[in-house]
Amino acid sequence: DDDEAYVEITLDILDDSVAVHSVQAAGGGGHEDPQLALLAKKTLEGKKSASFRSSLLRSTSSHIRQVSQELKRLASFSKRNSGAGRRIDRTRSATAHALKSLKFITAKASAANGWASVEKRFDDLTANSNGLLNSSLFGECIGMNKESKEFAGELFRAIARRRNISGDAINKAQLREFWEQISDESFDSRLQTFFDMVDKDADGRITEEEVREIISLSASANKLSNIQKQAQEYAALIMEELDPDNVGYIMVENLETLLLQAPVHHSVTVSDSRVLSQLLSQKLKPTQENNPIKRCYHKTKYFLLDNWKRVWVLMLWISIVSALFVYKFIQYKNKEAFEVMGYCVCVAKGGAETLKFNMALILLPVCRNTITWLRNKTKLGVVVPFDDNLNFHKVIAVGIIVGVGLHAGAHLTCDFPRLIHATEEQYESMIPYFGEDQPDNYWWFMKGVEGLTGIGMVVLMTIAFTLATPWFRRNKLNLPKPLKKLTGFNAFWYSHHLFVIVYALLVLHGIRLYLTKKWYYKTTWMYLAVPVFLYACERLIRFFRSSIKPVKILKVAVYPGNVLALHMSKPQGFKYKSGQYMFVNCAAVSPFEWHPFSITSAPGDDYLSVHIRTLGDWTRQLKTVFSSVCQPSAAGKSGLLRADMQEENNPSFPKILIDGPYGAPAQDYKKYDVVLLVGLGIGATPMVSIVKDIINNMNFLKNKLLDEYAVLDDVLESGRAGNNTNNNSSSNGKSNKSNKGFRTQKAYYYWVTREQGSFEWFKGILNEVAEMDEKGVIELHNYCTSVYEEGDARSALIAMLQNLHHAKNGVDVVSGT
Repeated sequence: DDDEAYVEITLDILDDSVAVHSVQAAGGGGHEDPQLALLAKKTLEGKKSASFRSSLLRSTSSHIRQVSQELKRLASFSKRNSGAGRRIDRTRSATAHALKSLKFITAKASAANGWASVEKRFDDLTANSNGLLNSSLFGECIGMNKESKEFAGELFRAIARRRNISGDAINKAQLREFWEQISDESFDSRLQTFFDMVDKDADGRITEEEVREIISLSASANKLSNIQKQAQEYAALIMEELDPDNVGYIMVENLETLLLQAPVHHSVTVSDSRVLSQLLSQKLKPTQENNPIKRCYHKTKYFLLDNWKRVWVLMLWISIVSALFVYKFIQYKNKEAFEVMGYCVCVAKGGAETLKFNMALILLPVCRNTITWLRNKTKLGVVVPFDDNLNFHKVIAVGIIVGVGLHAGAHLTCDFPRLIHATEEQYESMIPYFGEDQPDNYWWFMKGVEGLTGIGMVVLMTIAFTLATPWFRRNKLNLPKPLKKLTGFNAFWYSHHLFVIVYALLVLHGIRLYLTKKWYYKTTWMYLAVPVFLYACERLIRFFRSSIKPVKILKVAVYPGNVLALHMSKPQGFKYKSGQYMFVNCAAVSPFEWHPFSITSAPGDDYLSVHIRTLGDWTRQLKTVFSSVCQPSAAGKSGLLRADMQEENNPSFPKILIDGPYGAPAQDYKKYDVVLLVGLGIGATPMVSIVKDIINNMNFLKNKLLDEYAVLDDVLESGRAGNNTNNNSSSNGKSNKSNKGFRTQKAYYYWVTREQGSFEWFKGILNEVAEMDEKGVIELHNYCTSVYEEGDARSALIAMLQNLHHAKNGVDVVSGT
């Protein structure tokens, strides 16, 4: 009977939800808003079928019933704000955005379907607790992960306060009520639940301390350590925005205003490219070819398009190895030894021939200077996959294992037994090779030079190959402490240098052959001569170059996330391209070990820099050595340690040697008009150098163009074109060469990392790029994967804080850029 107890409500019927459009108190004369009438008309416009309209209304009736429960509270908001006639304006876009910004559960088809899985988890979790679910298990029961345990606990207490439930345990019926509330798709219901989480004393007001606690809670759930440390500062920022009158608290409608206005006042507009990429990604559904023959054809076609360089090189290698095996097999089939040893000797000698070839070839892919020269100075890169040199090295290693198996296996299991058990008549033809006395056991073969060198090679190869496998090299095996030293990069590195002994034994083994006596038939040394000489020269060049070109440490920084940044002086004549890498040696850690790291400085910089993450024993020791000469940063908040080379303060830095630069796939970015750079964690290092280099190149082209215009003006004015033109061309010739082939017009840089502290690594560089990039050539996108997806209630406050902080200070709270 009381008109003030009712409100009129207008709903937006979207594809899969209903959003509140406007609410006004009843008694307004019943006049219909023409704009809203038009909106309602457009919602069903073009839907000719009456059955479609009726089914749409039936599907939304449950949502409408949920909304009706909130009508009285909305009416009270309306009266409390500015009288019975005040209208809360909720535009379609703002409400739709806000509705998506507060989701307590994700990836659910509907509340009913979601409840089935929740009920099953409830039964499992309460099997030993008489059907009562403790608040500590609430998050796990509703599908939240372990990192959100504290957030789920606050959600539990908020709903329990609203329903006057005391205690830390609930039964299934109460859990059902809790679930219905958190799965309610009404924006006002979600907003009230979130407000109750913040309003711990349930007085209807949120104080600054309560805001600080929920910021800290949200930051903890999202693993944002920096935000957690500065929660007090950010709480003050939110209070300043939502409590302009300085009354000391905020109400639920203030929180609502912040959510509704977020898209309107968002400081960073969502670019067209991001919207387009989202639309495209939703359409990228693979088409399934039903015909198996066509499906196989397409798969083969695309595989060859992607891998044709690898395929032809592999086929060439297999052809050569097969030809050598067949050649030796046929050769020994026509020799006297075949009469006694049969096909066994053919297989053994065929395997030996492939082994000699592969032992020579395996050195070439690790001749880094040669490969870099071939990549940069020749056109072979068009047909040869130089970027796969290490993969090819591993493939050849497999070929060596097969060759050893064929050679040693055929000898031990077939050749030698046949020779031992041969009759005197059969053995007579073998006397020139094995002597007058016929071997009578295996020991006769093992004690000779041939046997000892063969066994030694097999043992050393087995050690090197085993420790080079990913399980040992990457410390993936959980071995007892005494055996722990057999894993890790150090064990791999030192064991791989056993190859020096292996090659010496191989040459000796090849000289003392049983069945070949003439020197020019002993071809092992012929196979090895050129590759070994080339590799020896490589090692000498590396040694002298690193010794002659020492570097001076200019700056050291130890960032959160265990990343060490080294800034060094650039040696005279050290020329490199963005995307290349160099080797670093620190005698204080190990005088022999050299490790590769991407160069993060741009070629135009007057220094060299690398960013090293501590993932193994060598990098861990390197960080320890440099941390001892560093001091905490002035701010002292970020956990950053640093030290600069200054005249008045010259820390005793450990000595660093470098070797390089060496080629890498990323160095070819200049060939492309549009470049997409994706870096994961510390894998962003080559991308950072490329981003800086793109800006430097574009600025160079811009300045060059301005210079040319200036020269042209001078020529036209003075009429002395010859002298000016010649002078300009001679001065710019050197710069033109370094800029030759640069085509990039647009670059997209995506950096994905799982820790907020990681953004400290390249924050300064990214800020520098943003300032230099006047034309918006580069789009920088930073993603922190520990933050929950957009719309999740666990990250809702972080998103609000991000909008406010960027609008006020121009800095993103997550990345700090």
